[in-house]
Amino acid sequence: MKQQTRIAFIGAGNMASAIIGGLLQSGFSADNVQAADPYQPSLEKLKQQFAIRVSSDNNAIIANADVVVLAVKPQQLKQVCADIQASVIRHKPLIVSIAAGIRADMLADWLSSDLAIVRCMPNTPALVGEAASGLFANQHVSEQQKQLAGQLLGAVGSVDWVAKEELLDAVTAVSGSGPAYFFLMMEAMIDAGVSLGLTAEVSRNLTLQTALGAANMALQSDVDVSELRRRVTSPGGTTQAAIEQLEKGNLRQLFKTALEAADQRNKSLAEEMQ
Repeated sequence: MKQQTRIAFIGAGNMASAIIGGLLQSGFSADNVQAADPYQPSLEKLKQQFAIRVSSDNNAIIANADVVVLAVKPQQLKQVCADIQASVIRHKPLIVSIAAGIRADMLADWLSSDLAIVRCMPNTPALVGEAASGLFANQHVSEQQKQLAGQLLGAVGSVDWVAKEELLDAVTAVSGSGPAYFFLMMEAMIDAGVSLGLTAEVSRNLTLQTALGAANMALQSDVDVSELRRRVTSPGGTTQAAIEQLEKGNLRQLFKTALEAADQRNKSLAEEMQ
């Protein structure tokens, strides 16, 4: 499937570049990947980096595509869909959208009601091949197309499907915005390490490696993260002293409230896009 699948990217920004790089590394053919964008420097960068075909004409790259990846800003997507509607109706490709807040029924209204549409919510670690992506497929997506969409996003990280489209708001709150939560925690730990006497460089190195190590341990472990935390937290020890302070600060409720705010904001943005 990988060698034969023809993929057209509408948009040539950072996320498109990350996915294209992942696709080529995972076995998709550069001969079958194309990208279109009005911004020539972005196209030239993709052409030089990946040796794919590029164009400033969206419709030109859709003609032979099995999959069309919509990788433009949400605010631009309605106009882009109007431009490509006739070509999409003619060729009936699988539509894969990574635009936040644009629901499948909105895409169907802008393009065609009988199209196979997959919505994806990847996050910025896609740029280093470590994305966490949530996906939703509408009723017109076949099992083969669903498998293909999973391979596309799986080329830059992990993939999880949700059964209801509204759950993509929760995906956005957890993983879409999630990197910023961890960056904030890293900032705080680095600053705290410096206040305890470490140099900024040493505190940064220790913090980032600890975050990486903890994530890898959790991914590779056969127990859940709460058990891993308990195993590190010796009674009466230094870790327990720190955890007690975090719990006194109501950390769990803070995260619950923060993610609820992100979830609600994503719903509001979707309404604004209509």
